[in-house]
Amino acid sequence: MKLLAFDTSTELMSVAVERSASGGSILWQHSGEGGAKTSTQLIPVIQDLMLQAGLQFGDLDAIAFGRGPGSFTGLRTACSVAQGLAYGVQIKVLPIDTLLAVAEEARFQFAPERARYEVTALLDARMDEMYLARYAFEHGQWTQSGDYDLIRPEDLQGDAQSCLVGNVFGSYAKRLPTAFTQRFNALPTATAMLRLAPVLLASGAAVDPAQALPLYLRDKVAQTTLERAAQKDSL
Repeated sequence: MKLLAFDTSTELMSVAVERSASGGSILWQHSGEGGAKTSTQLIPVIQDLMLQAGLQFGDLDAIAFGRGPGSFTGLRTACSVAQGLAYGVQIKVLPIDTLLAVAEEARFQFAPERARYEVTALLDARMDEMYLARYAFEHGQWTQSGDYDLIRPEDLQGDAQSCLVGNVFGSYAKRLPTAFTQRFNALPTATAMLRLAPVLLASGAAVDPAQALPLYLRDKVAQTTLERAAQKDSL
C-alpha cells in the first residue's frame, strides 16, 4: 500500500508518506510549524516527501487528511490540497477525524501494549472552548462513544479516571476539573493517520475527491467586535 497523509488542523503541520517494502513498510515524515505558514509550505513538503519515497501521485492508493475539528483555515487548506491532488490523478481521499488521530497518537506513545485503551480526546477550539470525543481501542480497532462535543473546560464531565489526551493542558490546565488527573499531551499526526488508514480503507471510508470536506463543530469561527466588547465588560 502506498499512502500520503497530512494534518494541518492544529499548530503542527504533520505530513507522512508510506510505501510497502519487502517485509514491511518504509515511512517518510515531516513535522513543523503550522498555522499561517501551512498554506505556503504544505505542498512543497508533500512534494519533497514524495520525491524521497520515489513515488508519483498516481502511484498512491489514497490520500488521507485530517478533516477536523480544528483550525478553520487549517481545515480548508487540508481539504483543498487533498481535493486538488486527488482530482489530478483520479484517486480517492480518506477523511480522518482529528480527534481520532489524537487518540491513536496517545495510544501509540503511552500505551502501545495495552489490549484495551479508553481516552477522552480534547483539542483547543479557542474562544475558551474545547473539542471533545471519547474513544475505546480494542481488538485492534477504535470505536467512538457518543457524538462530538464543544465545551468549556469547566464543563468537562465523566469518569474521573478517564485518560485525557490532547493539546489543551497548557491553555486550560487550571480550568479543567481537578478530579481528572490522567492528562497526556498529544496532537493529531500524519503517522497516526497512516496507522488508522488500513482499517478505515477496509471499511469503505475512502471517498471521491469532491467529498474532501471539513468537519466543523462551531457555526461561528470568530467573535464579532460587539461580542468581544460584551465579554470584556462582563469580566
